[in-house]
Amino acid sequence: MVPKSFVLLFLVSSVLAVEPGFAGDVEIVGATARENGGNWTISVTLRHADTGWNHYADLWQIQTPEGYVLGERVLLHPHVDEQPFTRSLSGVEIPRDLENVIIRARDNLHGFSLETYQLALPR
Repeated sequence: MVPKSFVLLFLVSSVLAVEPGFAGDVEIVGATARENGGNWTISVTLRHADTGWNHYADLWQIQTPEGYVLGERVLLHPHVDEQPFTRSLSGVEIPRDLENVIIRARDNLHGFSLETYQLALPR
């Protein structure tokens, strides 16, 4: 007979092992926003356990709090030896009434991370 506590521990660890949003997701370390002539430059720092072309952080997005995509930066190659890394996107049009935007990131194996990053706009 297997103790109930062992069965419970096994079930919990099994769920956590396959739950998206844990190991393997892209971590958004930080982000900055700078306005220039009515448009914005957004810089985002990511950390991810890139292993090569089969598994790497491949995109981040700027969204409104409602989920409308204002811009995205496609990452064209793995950053195996450059962690964390920062990339910028210029010319982003952000509506004047927004005080914050949401940053989302994804990798090419797991898709979008459950983690988001709220960036306050310096207006």
